Amino acid sequence: MFRPLSLFIGLRYSRAKHKNSFVSFISIASILGISLGVMVLIVGLSTMNGFEKALRDQLLSVIPHAELEMVKGTFNDIEGSLAKVKANPQVLGATPYIALSGLLQKDTKMKALQIRAIAPETEDQVTDIGQYIKQGGWALLQPGERQIILGKNVATQLGVSVGQSLKLLLPQPSKGNKLKAPRVVSLKLAGLFEMGGQVDSTLGFMHIEDAQEILNLSSANAIAFKVDDILDAQRIAREVGYSLTDYLYIKSWITSQGYLYQDIQMVKSLMYVILLLVVAVACFNIVSTLVMAVNEKRSDIAILKTMGASNWSLRFIFIVQGAFNGLVGSLIGAIAGCYVALNLTAMIKLLEGLIGHKVLSGDIYFIDFLPSDLDYQQALVVTLSAFIMSVLATIYPAWRASTIQPAQELGYSH
Repeated sequence: MFRPLSLFIGLRYSRAKHKNSFVSFISIASILGISLGVMVLIVGLSTMNGFEKALRDQLLSVIPHAELEMVKGTFNDIEGSLAKVKANPQVLGATPYIALSGLLQKDTKMKALQIRAIAPETEDQVTDIGQYIKQGGWALLQPGERQIILGKNVATQLGVSVGQSLKLLLPQPSKGNKLKAPRVVSLKLAGLFEMGGQVDSTLGFMHIEDAQEILNLSSANAIAFKVDDILDAQRIAREVGYSLTDYLYIKSWITSQGYLYQDIQMVKSLMYVILLLVVAVACFNIVSTLVMAVNEKRSDIAILKTMGASNWSLRFIFIVQGAFNGLVGSLIGAIAGCYVALNLTAMIKLLEGLIGHKVLSGDIYFIDFLPSDLDYQQALVVTLSAFIMSVLATIYPAWRASTIQPAQELGYSH
């Protein structure tokens, strides 16, 4: 089968043993360096993709994309306000709610908590937290029963189980310099939800009618809504807020959680640059390998030149040799990186089981597991980038090989 001479010799040099064992060591080190760099880059980017996906699909599925909260009092016409919010073509759903904060108490244990008093019949239009409620959804909340649904972590910290009673301590406005004792409300734990993250430890839910009765409100004081473009939530929230005549606080997930998204994007960009530089350093081991290989093959190069080999043919021999190392390293790194990225979550869970410690704590982070989302197109770009850098690293040694003079190497004299 016909093969170009340069390609044939270059591949043969790649597979042949070197006279100097140190050249072989540097060659293997360059392949392993490229493999490790490509693998770590693919795994790192997949982890960042996983955090971004978890933020989008998990955290943003249980907190409203945008909210309108009255500065003072409640909405005079909640139904009319909801209709105006839903009239915006970029709003997918809206629901009224009442936000309150207080201390939950069970015997001597206490826990500060944010409570959202929701309308169960419309809450599913805005959030998906209903699917994380164990043994029933929002149907567990019955108006007039003063029931509450808590995250599993909160219930564990308080030592309370479903069906038991607990107390809610609400602050009361003080007059002058006199502090008023908190108002105590008895509640019954109706159910638990478990999302696996910070929300489990910071949020509770009750029926909006119970909150209106407890706080003596005539209506809801806030509206939450879901938008079609989460990255444009702030602009949509302002547009919707300006369509109402009430004096409102306009908030979106970008206000409260946007730093997470920005941090993920920043870390992903930095990781891409830094690890590509690591791959570049590994590729430059190819320069060392080929420079030593050229010195080792000087007599072979001189013979090829006397037989009529052109400078470009000689250069291509060593480009093929370096590119072969780069290709092998890139492919090994890509295969290993894809395998680890696809199984990273399971591997970390196994490690957590062995060491008995959580890598990510749900009390601190918005998730309690290490996510991974492999983007094959991204992996292909990383692999091709590493291969291209390895080819570029061959240019200087290949050019140096073409400058060898046969007369000097073979001992001829004019």
